Parts: sequence; structure tokens; C-alpha cells
Amino acid sequence: MSSAGTRYLEVRLAHLSVHRGGRKVLKGISWVIRPGERWVLAGANGAGKTQLLKLVAGVVWPAPAARATRHYLLGRQLSRTPFGIKDEIAYLGAERQDKYQRYGWNLPVERIVGTGLYRTDIPLDVLRVADRRRVRRVLERLAVTHLASRRLLSLSYGERRVILLARALVSRPRLLLLDEVLTGLDEINRARVLRWLGRQRGRLPWVLATHRIEDVPPSATHALVLSRGRIVYGGALRGAPLTRWLAAQPRQASPAASARRAARSGRSLVRLINARVYLQQRRVLEGISLTVRAGEFWVIRGRNGSGKTTLLRTLYGDHGVAVGGAIERAGVGPGVALDVFKKRVGLVAPHLQADHPAQLTVAEVVQSGRHASVGLNDAPSAADRSAARRTLALFGLARLSTRTLGELSYGQSRRVLFARAWVREPQLLLLDEPFAGVDAPTRRALLERVLALAARRTAVVVSAHRPGDWLRCASHELELARGRALYCGPIRPPPERRRRVAGAAR
Repeated sequence: MSSAGTRYLEVRLAHLSVHRGGRKVLKGISWVIRPGERWVLAGANGAGKTQLLKLVAGVVWPAPAARATRHYLLGRQLSRTPFGIKDEIAYLGAERQDKYQRYGWNLPVERIVGTGLYRTDIPLDVLRVADRRRVRRVLERLAVTHLASRRLLSLSYGERRVILLARALVSRPRLLLLDEVLTGLDEINRARVLRWLGRQRGRLPWVLATHRIEDVPPSATHALVLSRGRIVYGGALRGAPLTRWLAAQPRQASPAASARRAARSGRSLVRLINARVYLQQRRVLEGISLTVRAGEFWVIRGRNGSGKTTLLRTLYGDHGVAVGGAIERAGVGPGVALDVFKKRVGLVAPHLQADHPAQLTVAEVVQSGRHASVGLNDAPSAADRSAARRTLALFGLARLSTRTLGELSYGQSRRVLFARAWVREPQLLLLDEPFAGVDAPTRRALLERVLALAARRTAVVVSAHRPGDWLRCASHELELARGRALYCGPIRPPPERRRRVAGAAR
């Protein structure tokens, strides 16, 4: 082994299986990750990608079997278990990000990144001067030094993802495991992360799980493809059948989309008037005026931190509007509870995935959508159960109804949130990066569901860094930059949109 190779970790898995919730989610896994190798991990939602990364990281334990082995080689030191070696592995996935949201760990960014030095979830000691310099260097490499003094939960979803990547990198790992790390990043941050992955001068091995062909890093050398818990391909990237597993179908004209563009706006459902919104004493939105009417389809665009999530949560009722501005909601006036409005709104957002307890069953999550609650305060009524059964069948989730959220993959959980939002056939559908962690076939199916609802004059407001098909379906768009509207109005043709973006960049 070369001297460069001894600095990094080699992992050897042989004949391993993993059980979860009484089911075998990984079957007969044999895989070797060597220093210098850069792997893309692909497969459908529920194929076992996250469980495989956790198996490598030492977070989950394999089922006992006669020939099963899990070995870690660092230089000449061989470990037959992850104990004593797991701190050399940096693993970043959606669950870690959700943990900060769930437990309210709202600490300054510099301290969050600093926990990577000591492999702790929360700071236990004051950072030394040398620690702070090391943290600052990593933040500079990812171009997010300006966020160092901000508190983590005041950041956008994509900004948090970059900060947690910095936390992983500051530990100087011997192996880097990235589970859908590019999800939620705008094009600039995404390009920075891909550049960083390609510029590693040493032989740091990494594994990147993704559902999108465009997120396969140019610097990747190998690919592993899973299907229903089994490896169906493992080897050189150039021979991998990735287009079969990651590529979306060619775009086709959709009758529903055409009807969407042609539909006339109806009555106002929610209206912002010169809205300013503050979070943790920081202004996030400034002077936003927007009216969403029945039959309209809005796309919200902007960089990480531009205010997209805050705007959607303000429309829903989670955030208030400061004095000098106003928000008006149909049917909600003095003496009328906000819940009356929320029960007419479907919401899909990353924070909901973090807020729902892992022990809730899929059926309970969907039933809760009828009450705009997280979980159920009372036993479900016959109407709740009946509506949930119909919706679960519609979304192809009936066979998962008794499973808990903790047993599902991230993409499967996102489908459950779609069903929860749909269960009352809402008048207004709010979608915040709705396709995060979702495979290509599921994206197509969910898009068709949204268009079917929109064809019945449900208003749709969606935020997305990769608008893709959304813009083809939209009637209106709002472009945000630093909390202000750059454009708000009917959908623009692509050339005009590109000129606007180029002008904003200058």
C-alpha cells in the first residue's frame, strides 16, 4: 500500500444483511471501498442506500450470519468492528440535519462546525483559537464565512446543508459518506460542493448517494447500484447503468400543464401586502406584495437564503407579518381561528419531515393532514380513516400504511407528506422543495398528482432550486433575492428570465 493510501480508510463488507422493522432491507452485501475511490450510490427510494451508508459508518449493525464480515483497514491496523474507527468516518445525511430542527439546537454556525473537531452533536467546550482558525478555513473553502456568526436554525435549508458539510470536513475524515448532500442547494452552492469533491489532492475516498443524473460528480470513479436491498451493479463508473436509475423520462407536453397556463384566476385565497417578516430579530422578507388566487400556479425561485421557505410558511400561517404590512386569508377574519384556513391548505416542507415523530405510522401521518396537526390529538374518526385509505391507495402507499416513519427511506417519507397534504383535497397547495430525496419515477408520478389537483383549480405555490417541469406548468413566478422581490407576475419566457438572472448576478 502506498504512503498516501495509509492516511485513508479501506472498508471491506462481505455477505452482510440488515434487518429493520422485522424486514430484511439489505441482502448479501459485499463491497470494498479503497483509498482514492469515489463512489456514486444509486437506486430507487427504499432500495437501501441510506441503510448501506449507515452500515459502512457503523451506525447500524448487520444481522448475524456465518460468513458475514465488516472490516476496516487504516494503514496496517485492521478492525473487525467499527468501534474505535467510526470517528474517522464523516457521515452526512438528512437525518443529521433534521436532528437540529427536531431538538432546537440553534447554536451559532461557528460552534456547530466546531463540533466536528470533537465528534459531538452539541458543543461541550469553548473553541480554542486554533480550532476557530481551522473552522474558518473550512468555511472559506465552501464560501460561507459570512454565516459564521448566524444561528443554524435561522439559515435556509440549503445553507444548513452546506454548514453541516463544513462540520463533516473540519474533522479531516479518512472516509466521507454523503447521503443526498446536494439536495436543497442552489446552483452556486451545488457547483462549489462538486468542485470541492473534484479538487481533493489526496486519496480521500467518498461515497455520494443521489437520485439525479446531473448530480453525478465528474470526479467520480465508481458506481454502486442497489435494487430492493441487493447490489445489481458495482464497479467502474463508465460501465454503470446510471441513466436507467437516475434519468428522468424525456419531457413531454402535458394537457394538464396546458390547461394550467390557460386557466383564469379566481378569488383571492391569500394576500400579502408590503410584508416584512422577522425571524430571531433578523429581517428575512422585505416589502413583499403577492396575491395567490384560485386556479393560479406560482413558482418561487431564488438562491439559498433568499427567503423562499419563510415566504411559504408565512402564507401558511407559521410566521407573522410586521407592523406596516398585512396578510389576508380567505375566510379568516376577527374571531376566526387560523386553523380554519390551515385545514384548507396542503403543505409539503422539509421541517414537517423533521417534526413528525419517527414512531408515527404512515396511516396516522396521513390522517393528521385532515386536522393540520403533527400527529393526532384524538383517535381518528371513521371519516379520517376512510379518507386516509383512499389517499394512501392513490399514492401507492397502502402497503406501507402500518409501518412507522422510522422504517421508511427519506424519499418514501416525502411521498407520505404528499399524501398528508392531499388528504383533504386542499384549495391551496404549498410545496417547499417537494422533490428532495425522491427518485425519478416518483418525481414524475408526484408531478402528475399535483397537476391533477391543479386542474381542479387548486392554487399551487412551489419553491424550487431546479424548477424544471414546474416552470412549464406555472402561470406566475416570484423571484427573490435577499428577501426582496426581483420579479413578481405572470410567467416569463426563458430568455427574459435568463436576462433577469444575469442582471441580478452583476
